[in-house]
Amino acid sequence: MRQRVVRVALTAALVAVVLLAVPLALAIRFSLYAGQRDTLERAALAAAVRVSPDYAVGDPVELSHAPAGGRIGLYDPQQRLRAGNGPETGDAPVRRALAGQLVRGRSGGDLVAAVPVSHAERVIGVVRASSPAGAVRARVLAAWAALLGVTVVALTVAVLVARRQARVLAAPLEDLSRHCRAVAEGDLNARAAPSSVAEIDQVARTHNAMLHYLAELLRHEREFATNASHQLRTPLTGLQLALEAGLAQDDNARLRPVLAEALATTHRLHHTVEEVLRLSRTPGRPRPAAGNTAASQLLREAEEHWHGQFAADGRRLECGTHDAPRDVQIPGGPVTEVLDILLDNARLHGRGTVRVVVRDLDDALAFDVSDEGTVEGEPARLFDRGHTSSGHGTGIGLALASDLAMSFGGRLSLTSRAPATFTLLVPVHAADSGADASAE
Repeated sequence: MRQRVVRVALTAALVAVVLLAVPLALAIRFSLYAGQRDTLERAALAAAVRVSPDYAVGDPVELSHAPAGGRIGLYDPQQRLRAGNGPETGDAPVRRALAGQLVRGRSGGDLVAAVPVSHAERVIGVVRASSPAGAVRARVLAAWAALLGVTVVALTVAVLVARRQARVLAAPLEDLSRHCRAVAEGDLNARAAPSSVAEIDQVARTHNAMLHYLAELLRHEREFATNASHQLRTPLTGLQLALEAGLAQDDNARLRPVLAEALATTHRLHHTVEEVLRLSRTPGRPRPAAGNTAASQLLREAEEHWHGQFAADGRRLECGTHDAPRDVQIPGGPVTEVLDILLDNARLHGRGTVRVVVRDLDDALAFDVSDEGTVEGEPARLFDRGHTSSGHGTGIGLALASDLAMSFGGRLSLTSRAPATFTLLVPVHAADSGADASAE
């Protein structure tokens, strides 16, 4: 911004100087030449007054002094030089002056003023005053050089003033930019300081007010998530203990599977609460989570949990790891939550067979969740919170899944509209060989 302010100020100053200096230079040139011609004309008139009509019969002529560096002479009607200095024979200005008119012009590199001398209504001679045009040209060039120097000084002052003003204008904006970067990095206590520029101060006050509002809103949301998770974990823990006690004491073969399924569901609900709480505590930039679960194990758990629900709807669920390596560990909690959301979305909004396939991409694993349905609406809005393309639902599931994926450095996207296919990319962390050997 500083360079831009300096360029704008320098351009404005340059335009102003050009608009002023060019006409002024032309005016100086015209004035110096006109002034020299006036000087020659006055000298010629003063000499013409002193010429006696009897100079033709030998009366001596005393002409006035010529201008500095110039010459002055008297010519008779035959254009011969009779007194003073000048060409021996009259030139064009002398010939024109013999016609009875005052002449101002150039002749042979000189500025010339020729004044007719009259007696008894008859021209009896011409006084010619001249000076070198080069002398006037030198004075013009000297004046132009002085004007150029003043122009350079003016532009230099303009640059210095522009740079100072650029610092004054840019410093508060740079400070505001630093505070915005600090906020983007998670420092919600950063506030922009006041400056000497009223307009920038207004922007800084608006920024600080917005930041205060957002900080309060985020604080309330985090407190709500913490309170809600705390209130949910307490009854969930009690329910888990009750189910575990029931499993330990009840020998009813028909009731035990139901209690075991209920206990597994409470465990999954407990993990869901933990993941949502973790997501609320780590907003903004993704923070890769440490891997703790193999992809094959995660798929087996997902198939065990969702197989019955899809079978109850008369649909099939197929899971396969294809070429996924066995020594890859992924963050099981958040990945499980994302897959649950995608599978639940396929159960509610999709149709036909649902397939979960894991592909190896060297530095990531790709989880493809597909069904035989078609995705309607704009793909770019599928992950917007509150947006639903089916006309029913809350529009939270895919948005939450995308946030969960970003929380561990992954990415969720729609890779095919027909058949509907969502792909979750999970960065991988290879386990050490000792752990693999013990596992085998």
